[in-house]
Amino acid sequence: MQAQNSKNDITAECEARYPALRTLGARAGFLFLNFFLIIMALYQLKPASRSLFIESLGAEHLPYIWIATAVTMGVFISYYHRLVERHSRINVVLGTCLTISILLVVFRLLMNHSTVWIAACFYVFVDILSVVLVEQFWSLTDSIYTTHEGKSWYGLVGTGGLVGGVAGGWVSAMLIRHTPLQTPDLLLTAAGIIGIIFALTWLMGRVGIYCEVEHVVRSHQKASGGWRILRHSRYLMLIAAILLLAQLASPLVEYQFLNTVESAYPDREARTAFLSLFFSVLGIMSIGVNLGITPLVHRYLGAIAGLLVQPMMIFIFSWCFFLQSTLFFSCAAKISDRALSYSINRASKELLYVPVDSVLIYQAKAWIDMFGYRLFKVAGSLLILLFTQWLPFKVSVPQLSWFTVSICAIWLAIIFVLRQDYQVVCQSSGS
Repeated sequence: MQAQNSKNDITAECEARYPALRTLGARAGFLFLNFFLIIMALYQLKPASRSLFIESLGAEHLPYIWIATAVTMGVFISYYHRLVERHSRINVVLGTCLTISILLVVFRLLMNHSTVWIAACFYVFVDILSVVLVEQFWSLTDSIYTTHEGKSWYGLVGTGGLVGGVAGGWVSAMLIRHTPLQTPDLLLTAAGIIGIIFALTWLMGRVGIYCEVEHVVRSHQKASGGWRILRHSRYLMLIAAILLLAQLASPLVEYQFLNTVESAYPDREARTAFLSLFFSVLGIMSIGVNLGITPLVHRYLGAIAGLLVQPMMIFIFSWCFFLQSTLFFSCAAKISDRALSYSINRASKELLYVPVDSVLIYQAKAWIDMFGYRLFKVAGSLLILLFTQWLPFKVSVPQLSWFTVSICAIWLAIIFVLRQDYQVVCQSSGS
């Protein structure tokens, strides 16, 4: 009883601070800026990590680093979850920002003595911090909104990340092309942005924006039940299948894209500038699809039609890349994979979960996000290594499109099977 009274006192004190800054609009504005800066920093680091890795080891070694990233992520996430259990979420975020900024400075100093291990470790580091920073942001955001408020404001908050991706890619390209800064120096600009995120997060905590919504009911089921839930639900199994097939195709598209970029841009700085601008264009495409195409598709054709767009476009451009292995078609396939994944495919996927019990959703998503994604990303990487390096007969980079096209064909077939199940589930739930 005393603990409950203490908690109520803390909540009351939190809500009494700076009430004008805690209105829904002001709160969303702060979160928009926060997410904007997070993705902007990441889009300084992603082009740099890819370009430095290609320079040091070559694009043909990318599958090895993807496997290393998945293994490292699995080890790190278990430690990270224990850290979150022992400390407040906002303190974990502040500590993470400070640690990342310091490590980026350390990596920049180490790059004065360039080795392949530094480039490889930096690539893994960037991929892990990409997951951690975004997960931390949404974890804090989920704790301060009710479900009703989230439906009204998450669109605006999420758009901050899309705009941040456009700005981050464009700024890094301009820095490389029009200033004396080189690719490794992007680590310092990103460290500065993450320092600003640290200050902004601290300020948001001080003014009470991160006061948690006390009446939000949160699930605490363990993720270990996820596979059993999927096994006993054909509908959830089909959803998992299309999500995991996307993860299987993604390394193939990425491998072809970065190999083509390596051939087209042998110079490191030109390659970094190109990748930066490409990520900026990818962000613009995501925003355009999100605002212009997704609402129309969902209104007139439905969620299933939205799910068909990504595999159809990957299928078409992967086949085009096989016929004519140009940078244009590899970029088009990459945009079809990532830009559509971040926009229409993500929105359509979330609509599939609406008629499903929230506890089942939590358990299924936990298994898919924590285990399934990594497993299928590793499978895609092993597939590339097997047919390009390990077997006595080898396939060329363009010939990998046969695997991508086959995966997309299965992906499309499962969506058509899912369509009937989706209609049944919606009817039974009254959605």
